[in-house]
Amino acid sequence: MTKAWLLLAAALAGAAPAGAETLGEAVRKTIAGNPTLAAAQARQDALAETPEQARSLGRLTAEADAGAGYDRFDYGRGGVGSASATLPIWTGGRVASALRATSADVAAGGESVRGTLATVLFDVVAAYADLLLQQQALAIAEAQIKLLDDQVAESNARFTLGTGTLTDVARLTAQRDAAKSTRASAEAAREAAAARYRAVVGNDAGVLAAPSSDLQHLPNTRDEARGAASAQNPLVRQAVAARDAAAARIDVARANSAPSVDLTGTYGYGVGNRSGLDGGYNRAAAIGLSLRVPLLTGGLVASQVRQARASARAAAFDVEAAGRDATRAADTAWANLAAARARVTADTSAVTAAEKALAGIKAEYGYGLRTTLDIVIADQSLRGAQLSLAASRSDLMVYEASLLAAVGALDQSAFAEGGHVAASARALVSAAQP
Repeated sequence: MTKAWLLLAAALAGAAPAGAETLGEAVRKTIAGNPTLAAAQARQDALAETPEQARSLGRLTAEADAGAGYDRFDYGRGGVGSASATLPIWTGGRVASALRATSADVAAGGESVRGTLATVLFDVVAAYADLLLQQQALAIAEAQIKLLDDQVAESNARFTLGTGTLTDVARLTAQRDAAKSTRASAEAAREAAAARYRAVVGNDAGVLAAPSSDLQHLPNTRDEARGAASAQNPLVRQAVAARDAAAARIDVARANSAPSVDLTGTYGYGVGNRSGLDGGYNRAAAIGLSLRVPLLTGGLVASQVRQARASARAAAFDVEAAGRDATRAADTAWANLAAARARVTADTSAVTAAEKALAGIKAEYGYGLRTTLDIVIADQSLRGAQLSLAASRSDLMVYEASLLAAVGALDQSAFAEGGHVAASARALVSAAQP
């Protein structure tokens, strides 16, 4: 029995072979090749050009024009060319306010990229934790079958020697067949989890390495989590930047009614020629100031200002709503994480107790003090405790990622090489020692 039990312990340990993919590697691969992240960054690169476009409104511009023609009736040919330049001297605040608005837009876009990154990384953790759980569940089922095979063989031997009954053999055979059914379900669940992992990370997982430590940068208290969520959550920071952009656009709208002054210069050159006559050459140059003063806009500017103010009020409310949502997310994640930690502690104790109970029942069975049914029940109890512990460890990973996302700290730096589910494997190995 000891050999079979050690096989179960080895399977539950989840000892990954050399080259098994770790959570940190999965994160790096996702960041390098995830199309959702790449699209978000490309959109941010496009948005980052808008401040430069706003600055161009206050810079020197120049253009050249040329033309040529032919007069059919007078057999005349002619051409003209000119160059002009304009330098804004006073824009009525248009450039400065547009620059503030677009810079705030870029900041909001950057927070949107952070939010997208957090969402994608959360998906990586969830997919990793689910696949690791299904791999562990399959290992538990396979180890249980190995253990029951030995028990069936021993029961048959006892029946042959006259110390056992056919009922004992039938019960253990039924338990083994039930374990095979469980293994089939576990294989299907593992394949589904592997497909989800492949969609998120971009490659087949193979055997996953059990993480060995918690995610980094977790807050230590609920109040710390709330404060970080209010200040660092990407959605909150994005809403703040959007509010700043909306406030700047009030000035943009007002500037539409302000006067503007430009320095302008033009140089032109023309030539004309008619058949039988000498051609003429004309040159012209001019420099001056151009003043533009909007007098009547039909109420357009006033309406634009009112519209911008309403948008700014809405943006301010969005900041408050985002803050409340972030605090709620932090509170929920904190509560879930605390519960997951408690379940891990309880399930670890349950595995230890179930293993000791099974070992004791097996010893008593050897002296005729227990029946085969007692062993079957104890086996089932231990397997349930092991599955519960594996599920609790999976939940713990997900809730850690959820809390980090709520407080704005779910990025690549949160992932140490490993992660923490290997603690579950170590606990199972320790519990399985005879």
